[in-house]
This record gives sequence, C-alpha cells and structure tokens, in this order.
Amino acid sequence: MNDKKIIAAIIRQDEQVFAFAIQKYSKLLWKVAASVLINTASAQDVEECVADVFIYLWQYPEKYNPEKSKLSSWLSMVARSKAVDRYRRIIKKREISMEMMAESLEYAEIAAGEEKEQLQSCMDELDEKEKELIIRRYYYEQKPAEIAVALDMPKKQVENKLYYVRQKLKKMLERQEGERLYGKIQ
Repeated sequence: MNDKKIIAAIIRQDEQVFAFAIQKYSKLLWKVAASVLINTASAQDVEECVADVFIYLWQYPEKYNPEKSKLSSWLSMVARSKAVDRYRRIIKKREISMEMMAESLEYAEIAAGEEKEQLQSCMDELDEKEKELIIRRYYYEQKPAEIAVALDMPKKQVENKLYYVRQKLKKMLERQEGERLYGKIQ
C-alpha cells in the first residue's frame, strides 16, 4: 500500500489502515524519538512521544503532502519535533534556580562534621559558575548533557569544566588537610 492510499484511508477514518501504519512505522519513530531523548527520558516517555505522533497523524492526516516527501520522512520529522518538545519540557522541569541550589547545599548531608565544613569552605572559594556545575552534577545528579542544555553550553565544555573544578576542589581539600595536620603537629 503506497503513501497516498494510506493517507486517503486515514482521512476516511479507516482504523485497519491506521493500525497497518502504526505497525509499519512504529520502530522507525521509536528510533527517531529515542535518539533525541537518549539519557534524558524514560522508555515510557519515548513510547508516549511515538503515540503522540500517531495521534497527530489520525487527527491531521491532511497535513501530509505526498508530493513533498515520503510518509516515513514526514512522520520522522513529526516524531523529532514531538521528541524535542518533550525533551525541553523534561529539562525545564529539572532546572532549578541557583539560589535554591545554594540554599539546599547548606542543608545537604554531604559529609559529616569537619569534612562538611572543609568542603563548604572550599565550595565558598569557587566562583558562581563552578559552584553551579558541582551542585547540578553531584547534588542534583544531573548528567553533563542536561547541564549543558540548562546552562547553554556544549556538553564537552561542561565535562571539561567539571573535571577542572573537581581537580581544583581536590587540591583545596588536600591543602586544608595539610594545614590542619601541620597545625596539630606544632
């Protein structure tokens, strides 16, 4: 069955042809949606995205123009668009203001007693961007890709900055530990 016949049947509300279209294009649309939502959404989110594409096809079959593209290409474009919209909604829900993160960090159970004070002291020495990276990654457990979207930075830059800030914190903690031990010896 060619694309024109499929669309004509869906316009007539032919449920059997619609079921055929679902069976024929589900795997393709799953791959398209999953490629956008990878590491961000659950399998359920991908399924819902694919379902949204088929609902759109059922409600607006006349929007497809067989003269401009193949049905598989058009559905893939719709799937990608729906997946990008879902990705943005997911990320937006996860975004947390810097004030809330800083406030939460004060009460977080990062380490016990003196270690917590040492870490807080080192965190206070970081600039705001460095603090935000560390808080997002290790307190809120956001992936570098999520942080990149939230901060409008390339993912590789986020990864590099996280590495640099971890090394900086490690040196600061080692320096504090050395000062503490040296102070006890004297």
